[in-house]
Amino acid sequence: MEKGIMRFSDKVGFISAGSVVGKCEFEGPIGDCFDIHDKSDKFGMNTWEKAESEMQRLALNTAMAKAGLSEGDIDALFAGDLLNQCVGSSYGLVDFDIPYFGLYGACSTAAEGLILGAMGVSAGHFERAAAVTSSHNSSAERQYRMPIEYGAQRSPTAQWTVTGSGAFIIGNCGGVRISEALGGIVVDKGIKDASNMGAAMAPAAVDTLTRYFSVSGSSPEDFDLILSGDLGAEGGSILCELMLTSGYDIKGRYNDCGMIIYDRGAQDMHSGGSGCGCSAVVLAAYILPKLMRGELSDILFLGTGAMMSPASVQQGQSIPAVAHLVRLKKPL
Repeated sequence: MEKGIMRFSDKVGFISAGSVVGKCEFEGPIGDCFDIHDKSDKFGMNTWEKAESEMQRLALNTAMAKAGLSEGDIDALFAGDLLNQCVGSSYGLVDFDIPYFGLYGACSTAAEGLILGAMGVSAGHFERAAAVTSSHNSSAERQYRMPIEYGAQRSPTAQWTVTGSGAFIIGNCGGVRISEALGGIVVDKGIKDASNMGAAMAPAAVDTLTRYFSVSGSSPEDFDLILSGDLGAEGGSILCELMLTSGYDIKGRYNDCGMIIYDRGAQDMHSGGSGCGCSAVVLAAYILPKLMRGELSDILFLGTGAMMSPASVQQGQSIPAVAHLVRLKKPL
């Protein structure tokens, strides 16, 4: 460990991953990559919140089935979502007989879970660990903004909360490697607009990326891809501009999970996708296979989260944000 950068052995990586999405995500540019989809967004449930929990159950079961594992083979489960007290995770995973650690990292939850899982495996505390997260457009909208039935007009800077869940199983294996990690610092630049979370999160991403480049001595040109999850078009543009003023030109190697998952024009998704499920399903279904096939060799995955709550929004508080960095490499 060098000034906050955690380095893991070449054996620590992904055993398997599962992805579950809704209608809009399946109809997007990478729809064929996902394991399971439901065009009703309900997954057999009678409320949106129960549907989100069911997505997590399906995602973890899918990841375990791919690896030929059962719940007894997993030593720890890190999970979280956007709902109050992370009830999407706790209800969705209640039937799994696995030690459960609840997380709240907002849209950075996937990265946070991967870091904690890799830490536990690398230290020898766990043989295998699972990281699971989710979001549901309809459950998030009525918690943070208003019921979708209200039909309110969305701001051009607004992002569309992804209906999806991603699950990852981490262990000592020969898969895609989790090489390094750098934890994010909470950054608050006074942004109060809940319809412009990209602007709130971008400064946190700048802080983490510049710290990583400074400490590691690396530069953007050393990586095939610098992937945020998820700043959307607005936040991504701000990130590239702020990084340039810091002396790092990332534009040629940068992309965002919220930009990948939807066709913004054809699907009218404004600034792109967001939500815990966004980066999780894009990573699980689209990025990891590219690393596994050798189409990508070495990437920085930057999970960005707006750490607000319904109460903080209603009280007019600004939106603090965090960005956790995970370096991923193709198998040896």
